[in-house]
This record gives sequence, C-alpha cells and structure tokens, in this order.
Amino acid sequence: MEVCNLTRLPEFILLGLSSRPEDQKPLFALFLILYLVTLMGNLLIILAICSDPQLQNPMYFFLSILSFADICHTTVIVPKMLVNFLSETKTISYAECLAQMFFFLLFGNMDSYLLAAMAIDRYVAICNPLHYVTVMNHRCCMSLLVFSIAVPFLHSLLHAFLINRLTFGESNVIHHFFCDVNPVLKLACSSTSVNEVAVMTEGMLSVMAPFVCIIISYLRILTAVLNIPSAAGKCKAFSTCSSHLTVVTVFYGSISYVYFQPLSSYTVKDRIATIIYTVLTPMLNPFIYSLRNKDMKRGLEKLRSRIKSEMDRLSTTKTNKIQGP
Repeated sequence: MEVCNLTRLPEFILLGLSSRPEDQKPLFALFLILYLVTLMGNLLIILAICSDPQLQNPMYFFLSILSFADICHTTVIVPKMLVNFLSETKTISYAECLAQMFFFLLFGNMDSYLLAAMAIDRYVAICNPLHYVTVMNHRCCMSLLVFSIAVPFLHSLLHAFLINRLTFGESNVIHHFFCDVNPVLKLACSSTSVNEVAVMTEGMLSVMAPFVCIIISYLRILTAVLNIPSAAGKCKAFSTCSSHLTVVTVFYGSISYVYFQPLSSYTVKDRIATIIYTVLTPMLNPFIYSLRNKDMKRGLEKLRSRIKSEMDRLSTTKTNKIQGP
C-alpha cells in the first residue's frame, strides 16, 4: 500500500506528450505555431465583430465572447507546455497546478455555455423571427452571458476545492501535459470517491445541460426548417447554423471521449484526444466561422481594408516627414 505524504507536495512533474528528448523541439515548434494561429485567428474575429456595425447583433456578440474564452482557454495550457518542451525539469508548483486546473475548467465550461447561448439565438432567429429583436434584447444577452460565466465559475471552484483537500503519495508525476482533474486524481493516496462522484454527477450535469439545450434548440430549428416551402429558404436557414453545428460536434465529441469514462481507464489516448478541444478546437473555430459565414467574411474583409488603409496612411505620413517641407 502506498504511504501517504501528509505534507502537501511542493510541485508536480508534467510528463507531457513525449518523454523522448528528440521530440521536444519539434513539438515546441508545432505547438508554438498552433498557439500563434489561435491567437491571431480569434483576435481577428473579435476585431472584425467590434469594428463592423453590421455584426453588432447577439449571434456575433456571443461569437466574440467565445473567441475571447478560446484565447484564455488555450493560454492557460499552451505557454506552460511550450516552456516544458525546452526544460529538463518540467515542473509545476502545487499552487500553479491548482490555478491552471481552475481556469482550464472555467474557460472550457464557458465555451459549452456560450455554444448553448448561440444555439438559443439561432432558435429564436429561425423559429420566431418576427420577435427576434424583442426576445434577444440587450438584457437577455447579458443575462445569458452572466449565466455562462457564473455556472462555470462555481463548477471550477468546486473541483479545485475538492482537489485541494486530497493528500498525495510519493509519486508527483502527472501523466499529462497540464493539470487536468483525472490525471491529478490518479496521484492521490487519500480517498477520491467524493471527487469521482462530483465528476460523474455535477461535472456531467454541468457539461450536458448546455448540450441538451443545444440538441433541443436544433430539433426545434430542424422542424421549423422542414416546414419552409422553398428549397432556397431551407438552404439559407441551414447555412446560418452549419458553422455552429460543426464547432459543437468537434467540441462535445472530444470532451465525451475523455471525461465520460471511469478514472481507472484514463490512458495516453486521452491525452491525444484532449489536444482536440484544448488546442485544435480554439484554433479551428475562427476558420469554421469565417469560411462558412458570409457576414463574417465581409466583416474580415472590411477589417483587412481598414488595416491596409491605415498602414498606407502611416507610411505616407512617415515618407512626408523624411522628405521634409
């Protein structure tokens, strides 16, 4: 039986994606590129929405918040991962590990609630278009946003508190590339039954509640679309939802694979699956929304033109100053 260390561990060691030294620099280069693309793509989405008056509606308001949450979500994980790729020790302090877990759960859960808010918006827009402006008003949008932050905050706080009450054994090696709940629980030598119950009940409820909301919204949308007489009308209605449905499928597919299984079966495959929703999904979201959405394409083109004209103006001003009077 493993002897418990009754004093709190000062630090953990993150095993990462690979322990082979020759893999570290290629992985560093790969994830640095993915991270920079994620930052640039989501920042462009936010700037395009904020600068284009035609994108000032609830759907794009929630999309801009989703992009912000995606930036935060990946920033909680990737910078530390990049440092560890080039470090021999690959350590993370106990407090930093707990903080990383808290913010990872917070922003990851925020994503699911924002996706649900966007599904509600699409439902109102397609099924009740005449009352869209009055239903999805500023007060309603802010209420959905506050709910999308408050519930994930309480969810994250609960799991961070339950982890903090555990004692750990001699091993401090986390078989993962960041401090996720399941890999940390596997190191505990005190009973994790309360934590596991919380993961499988409160955790599942917190994740599945917005998913159920999305499913119900899209079933109602599907019913309404099938009743549209013209084929062109059906195509237009489906096109407004296709990008959102793509993001929902990728996000919930990877989460379900990783978390809805017993703690004992957590393996290296889950590390690979985790990359999908921690790194790839935040990177792909801007491309999905911009490539499959005409309004976003137009907004990004306006932003590009505005940036280009501003750079030309600055270049002309600089040239005039150099040439003098």
